[in-house]
Amino acid sequence: MPAVIVSSTPIFCARGLGKVYRSGEVEVVALHDVDLDIDRGEFLVLLGPSGSGKSTLLNILGGLDAPSSGEVSFADHRLTGATDDELTAYRREHVGFVFQFYNLIPSLTVRENIALVTDIASDPMPIDEAIELVGLTSRRDHFPAQLSGGEQQRVAIARAIVKRPEVLLCDEPTGALDYPTGRRVLEVIADVNARLGTTAVVITHNAAIAGMADRVIHLGDGHIVRIDINTHKLSPAELSW
Repeated sequence: MPAVIVSSTPIFCARGLGKVYRSGEVEVVALHDVDLDIDRGEFLVLLGPSGSGKSTLLNILGGLDAPSSGEVSFADHRLTGATDDELTAYRREHVGFVFQFYNLIPSLTVRENIALVTDIASDPMPIDEAIELVGLTSRRDHFPAQLSGGEQQRVAIARAIVKRPEVLLCDEPTGALDYPTGRRVLEVIADVNARLGTTAVVITHNAAIAGMADRVIHLGDGHIVRIDINTHKLSPAELSW
């Protein structure tokens, strides 16, 4: 499918980003001197093996972690040096998260799990609209135990997008799913990116998924190894692994 036209104004700007984890005498360098701009509306894939720094970078962009060095900003918000309250407001107002594990509340229905987010969002979309976007209208009153893994992941996506975030950050969203189910989840993420203009950043170690991105950031040992640009994006239906 053709590449989505994205804004030339970066929504994220990172310069000299570094992260060191310390445990006693031991230091682990998770990121080193990373420079990266991410455009508004872009579909970006962070690709690399375990330990390459993908999750650390995503967590810093999402305000879940702070860099040890360097600067990172979101639009006109400087994330580096922000207070805990400022980062909480940033995550609540601007970012939706999707993780490998769904973190749904078992005792709540699909609709009720999503409604939890609307209570803290300033301008949420109607809950049933979010459910329709992920193709689960007929399952809206089911409990998580009554859903497949792919359906639970789509609930997690609906929960992330119902507050209309500017950015959707996805950490191995298909990692626990088989191929047909994972492809359906990727279709939902691509649709959210295209229809709502939501900037999507997807972590994966699966090189096949890179074909659906606008750009692919290859990470290794905490560095950006190279950046690939897809002039012709593949649809999720064209992916195979």
